[in-house]
Amino acid sequence: MNVLVVGDSCEDVFIYGDIERISPEAPVPVFKPTREEKNGGMAKNVANNVEALDMHIHTVTNKNSITKIRYVENRSGQMVLRVDEHDYCERIDKSLLEGLTKNRFKRPPFGFDKQREDHYDAIIISDYCKGFLEEDDIQFICENNDNVFVDTKKKLGEWIKDADFIKINELEYQKNHEVLSENEFEEKLIVTLGSKGCRYNGKDFLVKEVPVKDVSGAGDTFIAGLVRGYLDTQDIESAIEFAQKCTTFVVQQHGVATVTLKEIQNG
Repeated sequence: MNVLVVGDSCEDVFIYGDIERISPEAPVPVFKPTREEKNGGMAKNVANNVEALDMHIHTVTNKNSITKIRYVENRSGQMVLRVDEHDYCERIDKSLLEGLTKNRFKRPPFGFDKQREDHYDAIIISDYCKGFLEEDDIQFICENNDNVFVDTKKKLGEWIKDADFIKINELEYQKNHEVLSENEFEEKLIVTLGSKGCRYNGKDFLVKEVPVKDVSGAGDTFIAGLVRGYLDTQDIESAIEFAQKCTTFVVQQHGVATVTLKEIQNG
């Protein structure tokens, strides 16, 4: 299985530490760092999840760095502060994008493995609205390719009719009420509901209740699992159930995590 991920990425930094006293200068806790973890975030985390599920992955993403720093208290596992640096990136190379049709590149990006890039079984648009993709870029990808799965923070636009499936959370669903009011896109929309599971085409998919430690990157795991499940079965409802299983694994871990097929099978 070959999968292409297109979207904006960041570096996720988790700084873990202890809080043992309150500052005498102001009524704020004093954070003492003990360790640090760095991972690729956003589209890179989607790609990491795709790869963990035994699919070949290529990623087209921004070069300049967006950084999200999270400070986490060791004892409780709770995030006490998040700092975002360089919260915007350059737009995708239009000449490269225009060569992406029929699930292949006319001119492969530099560094891509030529033996694996001939055809993509699915394309994931992971758009965190940081500037890498504009609405017309999403429109072009959806119009000219098949098996396109979209996860975007943008308001839904004309491209919705050409996308195959769209992952959207409940708040985003409410914000897009005018676009979705006639229910003509229900067969495309997977609405995630957090601990309540998700909804697709009028059907609720409940999720197994587990002790949640961290939801960072859970949406990235969900869409990677959705693609793996769909490519395996060609059935979106089965894919949703598989994606939910993947997500229940990662939320039980601290930080941004991935899950493997072996872990799912053994779980």
